[in-house]
Amino acid sequence: MTTAMDGTRLGMKLPGSGTGPGRILVVDDTELNRDLLLRRLQRDGHTVAAASDGSEALRRLAAEPFDVVLLDVMMPGLDGFAVLERMQADPALRQVRVVIVSAVDDVNSVARGIEMGADDYLTKPINPVLLNARLTAALAKKRVADAETMHARALERELEIGHEIQASFLPEEMPVVPGWTMDARLRAAQQVSGDFYDAFAFEAGGRVGLIVADVCDKGVGAALFMALFRTLLRAASVQRYSGLTGRGVSLSATGFLSLGAHDAPAADAGRTALASALKVTNNYIALTHPKSNMFATVFFAVLDPASGRLDYANCGHEPALVLGAAGIRERLDPTGPAVGMMPDVQFNLRDVTLAAGETLLAFTDGVTEARAASGELFGTERFEALLATSAPSVRELLDRIERTLQRHTGGAPQSDDITLLAARRSG
Repeated sequence: MTTAMDGTRLGMKLPGSGTGPGRILVVDDTELNRDLLLRRLQRDGHTVAAASDGSEALRRLAAEPFDVVLLDVMMPGLDGFAVLERMQADPALRQVRVVIVSAVDDVNSVARGIEMGADDYLTKPINPVLLNARLTAALAKKRVADAETMHARALERELEIGHEIQASFLPEEMPVVPGWTMDARLRAAQQVSGDFYDAFAFEAGGRVGLIVADVCDKGVGAALFMALFRTLLRAASVQRYSGLTGRGVSLSATGFLSLGAHDAPAADAGRTALASALKVTNNYIALTHPKSNMFATVFFAVLDPASGRLDYANCGHEPALVLGAAGIRERLDPTGPAVGMMPDVQFNLRDVTLAAGETLLAFTDGVTEARAASGELFGTERFEALLATSAPSVRELLDRIERTLQRHTGGAPQSDDITLLAARRSG
């Protein structure tokens, strides 16, 4: 099984723990010193290049990879300290090990070089035994750093793949429903998210499922369960609805869903499918993965576009909002606990009807808990004040929320995933 922590399984060759030969750049303005070092290092099996001043050294470093630089500090023009400073400022050169070379009595230069990021030092005339010892230590550090970089890159790539897979779970497009406009946003705090939203039609021209959910915790674990919650909720509700309306067959292959044929009137099929999906998902998570202690807060609604009726369950989630011309008309508060905490819990259903021009807005707590650089939360009061003025469209509504959050955080690192979903009934 491929893992991000095992570079060899990802098709990479990790640097060995031994030192062995390396690529060495000798920087010295004295030709005799360069020649002596070049010959000695080549006899030891190293691949060696030379530069006569600081400017040439930087050009060589930019053009080809080196493991270690033997850097004379006292040179005309661009001296060794300037070269070291530029190397430390360049992420591509920062991992190259630097051994500074100075006069035997120039302790201050040695101290300054070490403070600036050099790994070690040698004094002139260079002792061959010390040269070998210093290079062995520098090469060992370089190879450890290279291994760490390769592990980090492998993990980064794995997370990128996870991000791409997660993105595929979200709807490519919102459902096109006559008389309604819908939009949604998800801005992850990390490469993978524990939030998700979903919007799907149970049948052409019929009821629409709308979900906004937040899996507990963050990172890869939450992302894995995000996929599981999303898949269970959609599959179970669609299959249940199909079984009730006679438009499909039940899930029999997996055995986790038992459907009765036409055991509810078609008018209540959406409500029944919603209740069934929550029960199936809750029991599957609680009974199959009890040691994971994972759960999700979920707002799940089934919309009847023709009447504007919304059957919903709020499972420990932020209250969804019904917005009218004067702002918030109704808060859809929790109707039950989070999904997956324990088996056989009761999820109560409620309903609300959206009038012409009204908007349903569902969101995760990443909105109200967005933090400024000072640590101040955006907060519920500020969020609801933002919604007091109507927006001309659901897109403009979500754009306005995102812009306001960005101004509040002011470039501070995002502390939590932010998810928004809006559905408006045409006026």
